[in-house]
Amino acid sequence: MINKRGFPINKREMAIEEIKQILIDHAKSCKLITYSKLSNQVKSIRLKPPFRPLYKILEEISIAEDKSGRGLLTALVVRKDTGLPGQGFFDLASSRGRDTTDKKKCWKDELKRVKQSGKKNKPSASS
Repeated sequence: MINKRGFPINKREMAIEEIKQILIDHAKSCKLITYSKLSNQVKSIRLKPPFRPLYKILEEISIAEDKSGRGLLTALVVRKDTGLPGQGFFDLASSRGRDTTDKKKCWKDELKRVKQSGKKNKPSASS
């Protein structure tokens, strides 16, 4: 079965788990990763610019992690040119109740939450 983004559903689910694990590893080591480096590390599906399928996957991961109390895990994913997450991250943060008036402060606060969670909690494999 193919989803509306053109990927077989099982491959997309594999990609979600693969991306989530990459981000969990980065959270544990308190490291950021660019969208392009993240997409290059994914083996289950091919992700290339403009990364629209990646953005949707990141949104799903962040919502699930946030619902589990671990914050917006995708705060770790940044643009190469600015060193900040893209606008989609801030739109999601706002929809999840974060104050995005000062984007940099919002992002730094979320990074703290995610990094603390990475040190304390082991995220579940299928959240």
